[in-house]
Amino acid sequence: MIHELFAYLCVNDAAKAITFYADAFGAKEKFRLVEPSGRIGHAELDFGPVTLMLSDEFPECGIRSPLSLGGPGVTIHLHVDNADAVIAKAVEAGATVERPPQDEFYGERGGVVRDPFGHRWNIGHSIEVMSPAEMQRRYDALLAGNTA
Repeated sequence: MIHELFAYLCVNDAAKAITFYADAFGAKEKFRLVEPSGRIGHAELDFGPVTLMLSDEFPECGIRSPLSLGGPGVTIHLHVDNADAVIAKAVEAGATVERPPQDEFYGERGGVVRDPFGHRWNIGHSIEVMSPAEMQRRYDALLAGNTA
């Protein structure tokens, strides 16, 4: 039985990443485990209802960040109250905009930022509740070049 699912990020500077996630998203550090060299082996951040785990790179174990690999392998979706405000705050903290906020066919307003550590964050808020069938209809229309 699964009890929880945690995102676990590898970054090239965990101490700076912890500061960035606090500044950009209001995350609170729960704790960190630090090697004598200063490398962070494990840290946990409180993102409200969920915990984000992260560590520095451990290339000797095959654990590398998106910056070392040439890009992220996943996108993290952060559902918030105001996507525009959170995106602006993330950019102010050092993120870059990949896609500015816009209203999406699936009933969400959102955009995408890349954090300074190479991870992609899709940040959005709900603007309309709809059925999966309506989402599919709109998706089909989008793919066909229609906006209706």
